[in-house]
Amino acid sequence: MEPAAFTPESPALVLAPTDQAPGQARRFLVERFQELGIAETYVGRIVVTELVTNSYKHVGFGHIVVRVLPDVRDGLVRIEVWDQGAGTPEVRPENYEATSGRGLLMLAQLVQDWGVRPLVEEGKVVWAAYAP
Repeated sequence: MEPAAFTPESPALVLAPTDQAPGQARRFLVERFQELGIAETYVGRIVVTELVTNSYKHVGFGHIVVRVLPDVRDGLVRIEVWDQGAGTPEVRPENYEATSGRGLLMLAQLVQDWGVRPLVEEGKVVWAAYAP
């Protein structure tokens, strides 16, 4: 059996579900990227903004928890946003007349992979992984 590679617990940011949360999450991401030695933050800021905005707008209660961690197995950075909502985000079909609802479609184009992991206790983790 191959030994497992463990990484120390990644710092987390706990947010209230308000319109201030996306900006706080962006600042946290930039700080984490600096700690990890990653200079390019543009895509990461878009991703964390979309995920946190979805949490506060579509869930609107409980805490939002953000983590940013390197995935040493494949060289990607993983952004995770936890919330207590039961709903599962879905990419909507393109609609040129819509005034919202394009965020996950955009996110899916920017990252190598993304998904949703339901939590046993309550809520979910929406994550995205990409190469900065």
